[in-house]
Amino acid sequence: MARKKIVFVIVEGPSDDEALGVILNRLYDRNAVHVEITHGDITSDLSVTQGNIAAKIGNILRGYAKSNHYKSADFQQVIHLIDMDGAYIPEVAVVEDKEAEKPFYTTTEIRTAKPDQIILRNKRKSENINRICSINKVWGTVPYNAYYMSSNLDHVLYNKLNSTDDDKENDAYAFAKKYKDHLDDFLTFISDSDFSVYDDFRESWEYIKTEKHSLERHTNLGICFKEIRQKRKECSW
Repeated sequence: MARKKIVFVIVEGPSDDEALGVILNRLYDRNAVHVEITHGDITSDLSVTQGNIAAKIGNILRGYAKSNHYKSADFQQVIHLIDMDGAYIPEVAVVEDKEAEKPFYTTTEIRTAKPDQIILRNKRKSENINRICSINKVWGTVPYNAYYMSSNLDHVLYNKLNSTDDDKENDAYAFAKKYKDHLDDFLTFISDSDFSVYDDFRESWEYIKTEKHSLERHTNLGICFKEIRQKRKECSW
């Protein structure tokens, strides 16, 4: 029997894995799913630029492969989930608020005690995202696609902004419990909700970069599951 190929999923934090890990394992039941937690946002990392971000992502994949004695051919695809964090909003939507202990997000603005830092972060982050949303391979030949969660994963999955770590953990557990045995309901939720950007992949990225969409509740992750969703429908007929 041929060894299962690996679907390599990159997320920022543990609660992202808790929310989606078991669901993805069941959706890709013919493959082996590995969720890689980066413990931070690679797109806004000070050491990451447009010129090296593709290599940085490839190195994450290679590091896992080396530790587990895999080759590039052992990977089916890389799915990279990115929090948008308002990266493309106009600078005037970054509002100074000296009372803000950390950036506070709404669907129209970011309130922060250090607006210059957020503006610089957004510039760096948007430049890096511009690069990775246009590539389709990493580590030479492994298929790669980046999908966005706007403003972040908690916003998309639970309709919450500015969640605490405890909120994230509790909401992730509840979300996984709700959908792990109801995969078609999850696919409908992520693909057909009013926040779903479900048409062309390239056009979905063009959409999120305009106006204040990168602060609003949007995701194009449903595009990732189009083929799976179609096969599940065919099997149910």
